Amino acid sequence: MHDGVDWKAAPNTAHWWAVDADGKAHWFKPPNVAAFTSFWFTESEQVPPFDYSGDWRESLAALHGR
Repeated sequence: MHDGVDWKAAPNTAHWWAVDADGKAHWFKPPNVAAFTSFWFTESEQVPPFDYSGDWRESLAALHGR
């Protein structure tokens, strides 16, 4: 987990921040579920990595209270 995330820069709907295997960081929003299906998707927005330098698999940060 990365404690250096600037949550003040996050969109109001962002709940998570993480780095992917390519080293790109994203805000993630709650999933949308398509009615009457088991299909869901989530929106993401590319953002700065906030100086994260660890393993991308351990980068997930969650905003509590949203």
